[in-house]
This record gives sequence, C-alpha cells and structure tokens, in this order.
Amino acid sequence: MQPTARLPDLRNLGVSLRILLLTNLMALIAAILRSGNLDEILPALAELSAALQPILLLSLLLLYVCQPVLKRLPYRWSVLVILALELLITSLSYYFAISIFGLDSMPPLSHSLILTLVITGILIGYFNLRQRALSPAVTEARLQALQARIRPHFLFNCINAVISMLRSDPKRAEAALMDMADLFRVLMADNRDLVPLAQELALCRQYLALEKIRLDERLAVVWKIDNMPPDAMIPPLVLQPLLENAVYHGIEPMPEGGEITINIYASHDQVHLLLTNPYRKQSEHHNGNKMALTNIRERLALHFDAEAQLTSKILEDSYQVHIVIPYHRNKAA
Repeated sequence: MQPTARLPDLRNLGVSLRILLLTNLMALIAAILRSGNLDEILPALAELSAALQPILLLSLLLLYVCQPVLKRLPYRWSVLVILALELLITSLSYYFAISIFGLDSMPPLSHSLILTLVITGILIGYFNLRQRALSPAVTEARLQALQARIRPHFLFNCINAVISMLRSDPKRAEAALMDMADLFRVLMADNRDLVPLAQELALCRQYLALEKIRLDERLAVVWKIDNMPPDAMIPPLVLQPLLENAVYHGIEPMPEGGEITINIYASHDQVHLLLTNPYRKQSEHHNGNKMALTNIRERLALHFDAEAQLTSKILEDSYQVHIVIPYHRNKAA
C-alpha cells in the first residue's frame, strides 16, 4: 500500500532549515550554470541571492502562518495553494523592488515566476520523496521483521502462562487474554498517525502485565510519570518495542531478574522519555537490538524531523534509551 502524500510540518525547524539549504543550493547551481568562468560565479550568486532571500524569508513566514489551514486541505489542494502563494509573493516582491528601490535592471517578471515554480516544485517533490522513504508503510517490511521476532517467543510464553492460570486463577487468565488481544490489535493496525502519550502508556502497561505473568518477581517496573504530559502526541509503538527490548535483553538473561525504569516528563516544550534496564556485557541477548532503535529513529524523523532525537548509552551496569520530541498537544482532548 502506497503511503498517503502529505505536506511536511511547515512550522518544524528542521523542515525550515532544509528549505533554506536546498533553495540556496539551487541558487548556487543556477549561478554556476549562468557563469562563463569561475570569476563570475560569486557575483552571479550574490545577484540571485539578493532577489531570492526576501522571497524565501517571506515564504517561510507565510507558510508558518498558513500551516494549520494547509494541513486540513487535501494534498493536491494544499500544493496548489502553496504554488499560488509563492507566485503572489514573487510578483509583489518584484513590483516592490521596482517601485521602491528603482531596480530597473531586474530580469523579466516571467523569468522570476518560472524560477519560483521550479524551485517550489523541486522542494515539494523532495519532501514527498523523503516522506515515502521514511514512511511506516514503506518500512513495513522492517516493521514486520521486528514484529515477527517479537511475536513467536512472546506469544508462546504468554499462552503457556495463561494456560497455567486457567484453573487456579480464571479471572486473571481472562484479563491476560484481553490484554493480549488489545496488544496484538495495535501491533497489526495501520500506525501512521500520532497518538496521545497516555494511549501509548496504557498499551505499555498491558504489555508489562503480560510479561509479569511469566516473569513474576524477576520483573520490577518503576514508573516516574508524575510530570508526564498525557496529552502529548507521539508516534505509536515507540515505547512498547523499547520495553520489549528491555525485557528480552535486560531482564531475561539474568536469573535474578532486574528493574526497568520508565521516566517521562516535559521540559521547555519538549517531552523526554527515558527507559533504563539492566545490562551485562557478557550477555548474548544484546545482539539484534539495533533494529527497533533504527525503526523508531526513522518514524521520529518522519513526524518531527530534526526536532526529535533518540540516543542510547551504556552506563556502568545499565542500558539507557533517551527520546526527546517536541511537545505537540492533543487538540482533540
């Protein structure tokens, strides 16, 4: 299934930086093509930049303001609106430069409009291709590989644990089966859109409840979520795969078990998610941990670009994953 095309977040700092860099790169290429020799490149670039930078900055400002409206429009209509806005800004800038500054040596308006359409079209095409490259629909094979690794050992262990409880504690067995159904329903769903952090946390609690059945006292979980913003929007299945890794790589290799710490808080318009689990160098379970981290990085880049980051580090006797994302509130709440 092809991912649905959509505009990038035009209020995202990373998106704005990409627009600035790509536009100036195209200006440099145009200056090189217009120049007969190396000595003419810098003057040509300066001339292009003088005309381009005001239009570029005005465009970024206007797109920032219009982002909520553009987001609600169908993709094709939003592209047409952006093209119309860029042509309008270029035309106004052109006449402003002639009437106010008396720049009679400027190229014809038609040339400026064509250049605007070409640059805008290239930028829209770039972000479309980037979205497709990072889209969960395109990385579905990697997601399925990850989930295929998760499901067999986890599923069979859970089934065995439920079977063992059917006679001794049927109500607990029923609750476990409902948690399993909810968990696998989410794993199989189309997880493209952001979800409230509270919803992701509920899924994590269901997963840990299932793991607690089979690991019992070997698994201890510490929740530090007093300062957690429940309305923060995050990509789905960000925390749960990390918890899966923490159990598989950190708890299971240790006969005595261990403790997983989940610390979530908001600070300076950012949401921090820290997950810490035990670590032993000699354990062979740590192989294969990179797949989940790589997938999560790709989805964070898709939704938040440069404003999100994922880091991991090995401490003295623990392994820590730290995710930082911008605090986008759930407007439906």
